[in-house]
Amino acid sequence: MPAKRVLIVGAGIAGIAAAIRLAVKGYEVEVFEANSYPGGKLSEIKQDEFRFDAGPSLLTMPQYIDELFELAGKNARDHFTYRRLDTVCKYFYPDGTRLSDFDDKERFAREVAAHTGEPADAVIKYAANSGDIYHITHKVFLEQSLHRLKTYLNWDTVISIFRLPQIDAMHTMHHANQSFFKDERMVQFFDRYATYNGSNPYTAPATLNVIPHLEQHYGAYFPIGGMYSITTSLVCLAESLGVKFNYSSRVDEIVLEKQRVKGLQVKGEIIEADIVVSNMDVWFTYHKLLKDHPKLFPKKILQQERSSSALVFYWGINKQFRKLDLHNIFFSADYKTEFDHIWNEKDIYHDPTIYVNITSKHKVDDAPNGCENWFVMINVPSNTRQDWDTLINDARKNILAKLSKILGEDISKLIICESILDPRSIESKTSSYQGSIYGTSSNSKFAAFLRHANRSSKIPNLYFCGGSVHPGGGIPLCLLSAKIVSDWID
Repeated sequence: MPAKRVLIVGAGIAGIAAAIRLAVKGYEVEVFEANSYPGGKLSEIKQDEFRFDAGPSLLTMPQYIDELFELAGKNARDHFTYRRLDTVCKYFYPDGTRLSDFDDKERFAREVAAHTGEPADAVIKYAANSGDIYHITHKVFLEQSLHRLKTYLNWDTVISIFRLPQIDAMHTMHHANQSFFKDERMVQFFDRYATYNGSNPYTAPATLNVIPHLEQHYGAYFPIGGMYSITTSLVCLAESLGVKFNYSSRVDEIVLEKQRVKGLQVKGEIIEADIVVSNMDVWFTYHKLLKDHPKLFPKKILQQERSSSALVFYWGINKQFRKLDLHNIFFSADYKTEFDHIWNEKDIYHDPTIYVNITSKHKVDDAPNGCENWFVMINVPSNTRQDWDTLINDARKNILAKLSKILGEDISKLIICESILDPRSIESKTSSYQGSIYGTSSNSKFAAFLRHANRSSKIPNLYFCGGSVHPGGGIPLCLLSAKIVSDWID
């Protein structure tokens, strides 16, 4: 009996992972990607003699990547390597406070006590609470579909349900963080984790305080070949399993026959399949690929608030800064107002929190000798037709003024090459509706239950993976979405 044929829309990290898992199980898998390269947001930019990881810049929970190689019977270290970071990130506060977020929990607690006056015990207690939330939620909310009856018919789920009050879904992240810390610098430190899935700490549920556990307990890592090596190594693995990748092959339509998946239309040709998996943003999956079937749209889900977006400047810097590390955060003096601008005003605050990622600190060939490659990012609203040219111009001036003041040097004179990524180009390059990086926001206490399921309830044999569906955005969750899809198809 011939193997069932699976067609995947999009070669983002979730689409690649789904292809690997299904190929291991014996399916015939083919992937169609609109761009000339794989990876989606997890891609790279090369300009002059500089290389930049274009999107995600932090690797956590690499075991989900290793698992894909293990499923294929290969030793992951022969194909993909990484190192654990001793210093996860350096933080710069407006009042001159400097904090190093060390990988060692006890060491970080001592660092906090020395620089803020916040007791080390407060940091340890917070870490324990974050771990508790993870242990209550991960087997149910992250590793399984919330839309299958079998998820709720096992002992792990029963235990989690009884412990649900401990995940603190009724309070906001900011409220919960204020209950742990008296020093506003530490409240701001942990509020920042809301941005890891494009949400607002002043409205998002305190359940999201699980995020620090993923970074501080499981560790933060740097792939030896840069973040884009995640994409390239997994594509090589998929191809070794027989997966076929078609680049510059934009899918025009998911073809249905009697409201059942028949295949894909690509460049005017109908390619038949038993199963279709969309790694495309779920909003565009319906509005572009299923536009002739509006009665099948999950209208309430598609109308949900989108996550925040990003404005990124890729700067080749003609100098090296010893005081900077791989990951660096320069906080806003008024965090609440910054988020009000993103979520209420839909514009950019004049004093944004700035993230600077410099991969040449670990991968020296990413920049010429004596130079650094700066990935400079701020959180911005999703694209609702703002005047982005004006916003970008103003933001660039404000970012340069802030970094120059803190670092004691005119950064504008050190920039020798520049590229820019904004919500409009994020949408056009990655088919992310409104340029939102994480699909829908998590600003509601019910957000986890409102994300689109990994399988269509109305169209048999249509599945979904990636950051716009359950369990959410970011590399680990995208990889888990692929696992959920693979298990469901099986």
